[in-house]
Amino acid sequence: MVKPLKDRANVLFPGIVIAGLVAIAAQFLNDHYGAPAMLMAILLGMPLNFLSEEERTAEGIAFSARTLLRLGVALLGVRISVEMVQALGLPFLALVVLGVLATIGVSLLIGRLFGRDRLFSFLTGGAVAICGASAAMAIGSILPKREHGERDLAFTVITVTVLSTLAMIFYPILTNSLGLSIDETGVFLGGTIHDVAQVVGAGFSISEETGDLSTLVKLIRVTLLAPIVLVAALVLRKGAAPGAARPPLVPGFVIAFLVLAACNSFGLIPDVAKETAGHVSRWALLAAIAAVGMKTSLPKLLEVGGPAIWMMLTQTVFLALFVLGGIWLIG
Repeated sequence: MVKPLKDRANVLFPGIVIAGLVAIAAQFLNDHYGAPAMLMAILLGMPLNFLSEEERTAEGIAFSARTLLRLGVALLGVRISVEMVQALGLPFLALVVLGVLATIGVSLLIGRLFGRDRLFSFLTGGAVAICGASAAMAIGSILPKREHGERDLAFTVITVTVLSTLAMIFYPILTNSLGLSIDETGVFLGGTIHDVAQVVGAGFSISEETGDLSTLVKLIRVTLLAPIVLVAALVLRKGAAPGAARPPLVPGFVIAFLVLAACNSFGLIPDVAKETAGHVSRWALLAAIAAVGMKTSLPKLLEVGGPAIWMMLTQTVFLALFVLGGIWLIG
């Protein structure tokens, strides 16, 4: 028993180390130059595409792209609690939830207009609606295997991160020009910007109060990742062709996410454990995205085409207008 585990570890180790080194480089660029870490991880990984086909590193890279991803998403649960949801208030909570569901619904409807199938529409719509790169990775892990699956996932991660970074820069200017209050600004930023890091950057660039509220709203959107992935997994399982591989009835990382969120709601997780889990989650996601980059060929990525970019831009604009309209109605 011990020897097979040791042999397995030896096989995985080189690829995991490479993914970890790329993650460290991406975090260095983030710390010293402000570059989005998720975007840097996938861009730095792409030139190393040849390693995903190298016998000594292929399995470890595949493990990083799949298993480390699920670990990172599961550990996001330690940041979620019932108190967060209650603190926001019912009207704004309903707006955030409806914004996520409406964006995914519209994405499924407009996909064919941009020449994309429903799986691609769900992948990009979920990334825009919920939590950017993390949502894309989680949704990608439950989609059926297909010819361009990894290419589409890499494209979605890159595009949603770029859009999130642009939103971090321009949305605070927009909210100021519209004369939104501190609370309204926090709800708008947290309810529309794709990635958590960019929400934090935009919110705290205005004020500490806005930063706290926008982060809270964003984490509520993150909470929706688990149930949406769960429902999608069930739908995909039911719709699978006879004899085809089916997604698990309930993805294990979704169960772990929900269990950790419940434990945190009951105060069962010490602060030091939450902090540690948060760091592990971030590094696992960074390494996973780096591995996805290594499994992605740039020429194949360019095959996705301009219409897909316009599709994700449309999704982003829809979400922003939906949340803004809801804020004005509530106000």
